[in-house]
Amino acid sequence: MSIGQTHGWVPNNHHTGIHSYGVSEVRDGFFDALFLKGPPVEKDEVIDQETAALPVGFEKSHPLSPKAFFPRQVHELRSVVRRVTTTRAGIKLLKSFTAFFIAYVLCLVPAIRDWLGRYDYFMVVSIIINHPARTFGSQVDGAVLTVLGAVCGLAWGTLGLLLSTCTPAASAGYGGILAMFLALFMAATSYIRSFFIRFYQAVLAAGIAVAFTTLAEVGPQTIQWDKLRNYAVPWLLGQAIALVVNVVLFPDAGNRPLAVVIDNSFRTMQEALLIPRPRNTMLRRRLNRTFMDIALAYRDMRLDITVTRFHPTDVRELRNLVQGVVRAFLSMETDTQLFEDWNAEDEPIATKQSSKASAVRMTAEFQDLSRQVANSLSGPTREVLQSMAEGMSRCHAALMNVSSCRQYFGPEPEISSDIPPALARLKIALDAFDLVESRLLGSNDTPESYSEHPETVKLFVFTRHVREAAAMLVNLMVKVDEIASRSNHWRLNLPSYPLSKAISRTNAQVRHDRSGVTAGIDKLGYRIWTIIHRLQGFESRFALKVAIVTSLLAIPAWLYENYNWWNNYEAWWAACMGWIMMHPRVGGNVQDLITRAFVAILGAAWAGASYAAADGNPYVMAVFAAIYMIPMLFRFTQSSHPRSGLVGCLSFTVVSLSLRDHVGPSSVALIAIYKGLAFFIGTIAPIIVNWILWPFVARHELRYALSSMLFFMSTIYRNVVANYVYFDEGEDPTPDDVTRSEMLESRMREGFVRIRQLLVMTRHEPRLRAPFDPLPYAALAAACERFFEYLIAVRQSALFYNPNFIRDNPVAADKLLHYRRDAVATILGNLYILAGALRAQRKVPRYLPSAAAARKRLTLKTAEVSKEMAGSPEYCQLERQKTWSDIYSYSYNESLTGCVAQLEELEKFTKIIVGEKAFEGTFKDMEDSDDEPDTPPNERR
Repeated sequence: MSIGQTHGWVPNNHHTGIHSYGVSEVRDGFFDALFLKGPPVEKDEVIDQETAALPVGFEKSHPLSPKAFFPRQVHELRSVVRRVTTTRAGIKLLKSFTAFFIAYVLCLVPAIRDWLGRYDYFMVVSIIINHPARTFGSQVDGAVLTVLGAVCGLAWGTLGLLLSTCTPAASAGYGGILAMFLALFMAATSYIRSFFIRFYQAVLAAGIAVAFTTLAEVGPQTIQWDKLRNYAVPWLLGQAIALVVNVVLFPDAGNRPLAVVIDNSFRTMQEALLIPRPRNTMLRRRLNRTFMDIALAYRDMRLDITVTRFHPTDVRELRNLVQGVVRAFLSMETDTQLFEDWNAEDEPIATKQSSKASAVRMTAEFQDLSRQVANSLSGPTREVLQSMAEGMSRCHAALMNVSSCRQYFGPEPEISSDIPPALARLKIALDAFDLVESRLLGSNDTPESYSEHPETVKLFVFTRHVREAAAMLVNLMVKVDEIASRSNHWRLNLPSYPLSKAISRTNAQVRHDRSGVTAGIDKLGYRIWTIIHRLQGFESRFALKVAIVTSLLAIPAWLYENYNWWNNYEAWWAACMGWIMMHPRVGGNVQDLITRAFVAILGAAWAGASYAAADGNPYVMAVFAAIYMIPMLFRFTQSSHPRSGLVGCLSFTVVSLSLRDHVGPSSVALIAIYKGLAFFIGTIAPIIVNWILWPFVARHELRYALSSMLFFMSTIYRNVVANYVYFDEGEDPTPDDVTRSEMLESRMREGFVRIRQLLVMTRHEPRLRAPFDPLPYAALAAACERFFEYLIAVRQSALFYNPNFIRDNPVAADKLLHYRRDAVATILGNLYILAGALRAQRKVPRYLPSAAAARKRLTLKTAEVSKEMAGSPEYCQLERQKTWSDIYSYSYNESLTGCVAQLEELEKFTKIIVGEKAFEGTFKDMEDSDDEPDTPPNERR
């Protein structure tokens, strides 16, 4: 959107009272707001234009559609078979199944079973919890954490058992003591589980251990101490088997995941160099994803033990440089006219306005200037782009050679990994480009100002962005060449991530297994307030829900009349499953309830069938286990539904191996049903409780996330204006300021990725009132992202555009102070209003302070002040027409105006989501008369 387009929004000064209805707001001289009548909000017309804003997940059939259920299952089955047979997924499945099957077969051997005891199946459960389908560092980390967690759980449970039987009075109320110990431990570990996710595996194992200790074989008279040994030894053996399989069978020491990320990142960046091309939203999202993935790969590398040729310091610098290149690519407008045939006389050059505006012919003067710039810069720019593409492909090849994974991922063998020749070619191309550019800017044919040549400025800005991206790529190529030359041996990298950050992070496989993708104060009073405020967060709510679920499911264990059936059927697994299935954020939807309940019953039924098929024959049971567990382990370890896969694995394992103790007249089917019922209840109870107590509703979380994003946008806008635009003399932005801004921007990019994930999650939630419409939310997120991109452009342009003739002149600055104040405060105020309306689900006022009007007033006043100072010697010495300042001034002003235009979009989509608040009471008549001709009140009859 250009500055000229605001003419339709803002009237001339003597007509201000007409379009604003004589309404203005003066707040003690600090903020003067102007209210204009905006166009009506037509939901259907607006939303139809924003269908492309939906995430890719919406291209699939609806997950709750009955018609698409079976075709979707067939498609997913074919996809799984293809992945297992042709990709690394088959190796990961082989590792997890091998470890499981070894432990399962050992449990079927009578001698080993007698030595391990009644609860030998915990050897298999231990492997399932920390399966070997992960990197070596993650496996070691998981083994240590799960063992420590099991020790803590057993120790706490043992203390509870001792206190519950230490005196006759304690024995009489042993159930109350054990209930208190269980509830306190579960609440504490739940808080740790939700806040310090690094210890997820430890607290998961600790919860299972304490539930076993306080619920299995308990009574008021005696304590079955041998059960502690029967739990601990199988658990340790399970971790040992998993670790051995992880090391022996296709070991992965963390090098391969890093290679995968590097390969995907460079392929995406190479695709981004295909210029010119129309604006590709999906490609931009992939670039944003690359921005986040390279950071996650570096973090995962420093979290665990890795064996690779890369040094962590090199990967950190590589991450920063790749992010710099991606950032430069995102700033380029690839739909450029630079490479068109400007010499064709029958093709007039058109000014590109909005999609609905018609193209108009440029004047002969404008055509000549644009043709001159295009003819001069198109050749050097094309050579720079081709050199960049060659350099990018060679960097890709060199890094894949270092990772020793080139034969698996590419690129093709004919692509050279010799970087110096490509680097030399790129530098020569840049020198030629700079020479042509300097001659062009120094030419006498250039105008005094580029403000009246928008198309020419766009050509200059595009080539400048290409030049900046090439400079970033030069730095990347130098670093990659350095890595390739010295990374000639394998090295062991120990965990080196800062502890304060590491406790809130975890590795990739644990992030998958736990699911749910979606841290120095002097005053004591403030510290107390901070602690109390934290206790109101979701962590404390999760701890309370866990304590409620596990305590309610454990009540029968402490009632003496239930002692026999509780222990015979091992019903305490209901409490264990309740603990395992609870999640701090995502509680589960109807689809999750049905799926998890089904696999819990399926696992128990298959276990009963495996025993009944040959009266407990171990060979037959092993065959049944292989048939069932291969797909279920894949679902748990690699699919997008790991929690239901975990339920199915545990249900079958525990029920099938515990049926070997079957004696007496009871039928195997009946025992399997009773044992499976414990898993069924323990699986569905957490979902139901999560629906009742502080439920997770994706559409509500989406609204909160968008509200937070708008608030963060206001913060970024404030910082950009303060640090890069209207800073005081001598306080120019420093490299540290730029680095901090780029770090903040990288976190914001990750936020947009998470918002799109929340959008996809809304499809899995049924809604009784009406189907949820994701389009307004997707459109709002897209507008917010565009606003963010304009802010980045403002920051980047402000580094080159430095209007010292106004900023450092006290007279000029004083003249513009009020106009700048209004322009900034209007945007900040509107963002605050929209963010608050989304969070509180409150209607947006029909009339908000007009940011377009404030921006227009500032633009006109700036032009007036600039004209007044044009004759001053200070101004003449700047020679602005021969520097990049004049060109970037256009880009700077266009970006700020783009922020205003996107603010209008944010207001429009927010009103569609939460509604628009109309006038009430005596103002209703004024609202109804909006359709009348715009005449001042004193002229109406």
